[in-house]
Amino acid sequence: MAFQVALSFEDGVTRFIDCRPDETVADASYRARINIPLDCRDGACGTCKSYCESGSYDGGDYIEEALTDDEAGLGYCLPCQMTPQSDLVLRVPATSAAARTAAVTRTATVTAVERHSASTVGFTLDADDRAALDFLPGQYVNITVPGTDQRRSYSFSSGPGQRRASFLVRVTEGGAMSGYLTDRAATGDRVEFTGPLGSFYLRPLIRPALLLAGGTGLAPLLSMLERLAQDGAPHPVHLLYGVTHDRDLVHLETLAEYAALIPGFTFDHCVADPSSTARNTGYVTGLIDAGTLHHGDADVYLCGPPAMVEAVRGHIAALGVTPAGFHYEKFTTAAGATAPRTPAVTGAAR
Repeated sequence: MAFQVALSFEDGVTRFIDCRPDETVADASYRARINIPLDCRDGACGTCKSYCESGSYDGGDYIEEALTDDEAGLGYCLPCQMTPQSDLVLRVPATSAAARTAAVTRTATVTAVERHSASTVGFTLDADDRAALDFLPGQYVNITVPGTDQRRSYSFSSGPGQRRASFLVRVTEGGAMSGYLTDRAATGDRVEFTGPLGSFYLRPLIRPALLLAGGTGLAPLLSMLERLAQDGAPHPVHLLYGVTHDRDLVHLETLAEYAALIPGFTFDHCVADPSSTARNTGYVTGLIDAGTLHHGDADVYLCGPPAMVEAVRGHIAALGVTPAGFHYEKFTTAAGATAPRTPAVTGAAR
């Protein structure tokens, strides 16, 4: 028996390793040829000190100078001493390059292309050796556009446990991926992608959560909801989804299905176009108040274009409410084509 340990590096690269209950995470890491920071291996120096975001473990033996009781109580750990008691997610204070590892490049087959709306297209990939493809709900991959040398970044809209990987793409005139998907994509096409990447992913649900999506920023939140549908949601989860025009709305039926599957999950949406037929017109900021944020006792997950992300951050600051956790990611478009995603940003309010 082995547990899965996700090693999340500072540059957004995540690597997954198998670790037996009778071996340390450091030993399992080096067995997988991932050189996490390490020096003494005796719990004396603190060089490998990391933060455990999810899971349970035996912390092992170490001295106070390497890891204080206060640090241990906050979730910090020493991989050279800890042994897993469940699957783990560790935040490692080093880049993947420093650990002499990199995101994995894989190949896959296009199994479906679906035009969800006039402005949004989705596609599905069947990855070679799917069992080896692991990711955290909310992460993304860099995909090479077939027939070009251009790469674009897209978040999984599917959950880690689903057989096929799915993605959402905003259709932009002249866009490399948009052009491929709308003009020439066919089932059976071969695609290369690299990942998983990003520090925007679902953490353990220890308090209420507010999920905020702008446009195709809905994709990573759908991946999170799929995980919650499997594992359950011990606290209320509310999702707000904003788009520019009615034609941009997608997956409302999917959200309704999740509302039926996940106890405590609710959602709402709005459309910026004042001529919209939607119940709510305007921006998602109009649907956020202190109550929506549980007066600070909530974790916020926000994904959308930069203007939307900054508007939401400014609005929440103006409310004078500090969320317990604030995780956000921006995606951009440039010169009529979807640009590579800017490095995922995770902000913790406290």
